[in-house]
Amino acid sequence: MRGELTTERLVLRPLAADDTERLHALWTDEPVRRFLWDGRAIAIDETRAIVEESGRLFREPGLGLWAIRERGRDDLLGVTGYWYFRTPPSLELLFAVATAHWRRGIATEASRCVLRYGCDTLGLRAIVASTDLANVASVRVLEKLGMSLRRRETADGLDTVFYDLACP
Repeated sequence: MRGELTTERLVLRPLAADDTERLHALWTDEPVRRFLWDGRAIAIDETRAIVEESGRLFREPGLGLWAIRERGRDDLLGVTGYWYFRTPPSLELLFAVATAHWRRGIATEASRCVLRYGCDTLGLRAIVASTDLANVASVRVLEKLGMSLRRRETADGLDTVFYDLACP
């Protein structure tokens, strides 16, 4: 399993079983779940299964989801990393930050670190991300990351925008 990633303010560690309850609280908070889960309050068992699958992904291809924390603190600020979405599965960048920490640049800082990891360590040629068009904050993060809008389409019944970034 890959270890932690760091930025000036943040420490990113692969999700672990003891993150499950805090992650579940983050993902079921209404402003977060509105876009991440299309408003659905997921069950704790689904969160637990995602944490377990992320661990498997880190062991095999070396990617998954990282818990975001400030250096020297234990609070879970959010999560970022790579996840498979849609059918057939497509690897995409994912990020979510607790509402108490919105507008602090955490999603951008943490995701930028994960993008470097994807390009430099995993050797990805390009990184894709998508979000609901109505999720203006996530669109702004993707643009700050230097990602380019590639297309807009209806995906799973939602007006969705797809961005990508070519790795150097």
